[in-house]
Amino acid sequence: MSAAMPGIERAASEIETLAARWLERRHFGAWDDEARAEFDRWINQSSAHEVAFLRLEAAWGRTGRLAALRAQGPAISKAPPRFRANMAILGIAASVALLAVVGISVGGLLQSRPQIRAFSTPIGGHEVIGFADGTKVELNTDTVLRARMTTQSRTVWLDKGEAYFQVKHDAAHPFVVFVGNHRITDLGTAFLVRKDTGRLEIAVEQGHVAFKASDEKTPLQAALLSRGDAVVATADSTVMVKLSSAQLANELAWRRGVLVFKHTRLADAAAEFNRYNREKLIIADSAAANRMIGATFPINDVERFARVARDVLGLSVTYRGKDIMIGR
Repeated sequence: MSAAMPGIERAASEIETLAARWLERRHFGAWDDEARAEFDRWINQSSAHEVAFLRLEAAWGRTGRLAALRAQGPAISKAPPRFRANMAILGIAASVALLAVVGISVGGLLQSRPQIRAFSTPIGGHEVIGFADGTKVELNTDTVLRARMTTQSRTVWLDKGEAYFQVKHDAAHPFVVFVGNHRITDLGTAFLVRKDTGRLEIAVEQGHVAFKASDEKTPLQAALLSRGDAVVATADSTVMVKLSSAQLANELAWRRGVLVFKHTRLADAAAEFNRYNREKLIIADSAAANRMIGATFPINDVERFARVARDVLGLSVTYRGKDIMIGR
């Protein structure tokens, strides 16, 4: 072991200790605006800080003890002894995970600025990207994604569209996705991210992700998501919901080349179809728009959708160039 290693280990241990103190303060101490601002400054100083805190919080939450302790109420100013004992145990794993992160700065290793690679799909496109670390990202229709992948950091920006992430987890080098002013950090998982105009959706299929909004006006500032959890954020609201296994499978049906509608407004179904096709479905009136449809369609079969609207729902279908008009 090199002479630098004891210093690295001490740095990792100190970061882990601070992370445990912040976790204790957040859940058992006074947590006002001043404390929140101080915490934000600390966690944004280094990816090592973020890794330490998120790993400890996820591990502590999985023990099931945190929910029971929260029931004692926010007036508790000191954490129970078993909290400190569990933090000590969980801290061992966190310290090991941090060694590589801290070692980069302590060792003073130099490397050239990593190149950001861009990926995109056209309307109706579908592409799977594989990275050297074993991570796979599946791009849906009309999607633009940028990635900077190095041995020290893994960062992705989803500029528009939809992507399904299967992340090769590495606690020392977190996988982070930025979507606008939102940050999604992998904690060992497979998850979906979709960005439309004015709307963001995150859904977790496996494992955990940490969600954080940098905009202080966002109602839901941070959340730890597990399987079936989804966050939907718009300009006016941010909500967290629970998806059933069937709902989650329907969300990911595009990976199999189909769209699944369950008691869906015709206008919403048509809008979803239009994401994948240059031949557009236009719902001509509000009465038709509010009709409900339930069916599974191949993504590119606009004609079948039109036939169902005509033959099952009794609506009129008119062709105007590349557009299909559907109305009463």
